[in-house]
Amino acid sequence: MGTVVGAAVAASVLSGCAGPEYTYVHDDSGGTYFKVPASWRQIDQKALDKVVFGDAESTTAQLAKQAVWAAAFDAYDEPSLVHLIQGSAGAEDKPFAFAKVQKLSEDDQNAVSLDALRMSQPIPVPVTKEQQKAIEATGFSGFELLADEMLPITDGVRGVRSVYNYRLGDGPVQTFDKTVYLSADGTTVSTLLIRCSPACYRKRAAEIDTVVKSFKVKHLINP
Repeated sequence: MGTVVGAAVAASVLSGCAGPEYTYVHDDSGGTYFKVPASWRQIDQKALDKVVFGDAESTTAQLAKQAVWAAAFDAYDEPSLVHLIQGSAGAEDKPFAFAKVQKLSEDDQNAVSLDALRMSQPIPVPVTKEQQKAIEATGFSGFELLADEMLPITDGVRGVRSVYNYRLGDGPVQTFDKTVYLSADGTTVSTLLIRCSPACYRKRAAEIDTVVKSFKVKHLINP
């Protein structure tokens, strides 16, 4: 399920007739949050849940087991989940943002590392040649790492941000900007992935960077 906090009421009070500049988004716990331009349209939650969690019969059981949350936003006038991995080739392409929060199994908690965060879904960032070959076997090609940084540790929360190019099938090259955080207790992974064509990414770099830098995970203390 997705939780979105609209800024319309507060923004209208502060700025008169002007509409809100951003839509503020957070998961069900409020521990993972970010903002997107108000012009970006939210993907239908039922359609997104079906892709992330599977068919309706398995969704409830999977949610209960994995405690997964997801939300997605598309800057296109007609939003589509297809834009998560595929857009047009030029600067006229528009960004797509996908976020998810997932609980780790006990085995995954014991094996988690920054490299494991890089390799997390969707659109993994290969760390080894073997991993790159495995990803390319699924239809991706032309991997190019543009930037990669460890994020400052804040209240025990660790993270990594990677920017990289991939081509899916015969489609145009796409630029992906992925930030992944591991919660302070090591039980939860939060991911934000933004896709755009290389030309679009360069043209809208400041806008995309604002969204990425707004993506945060805070340590929640259980009562």
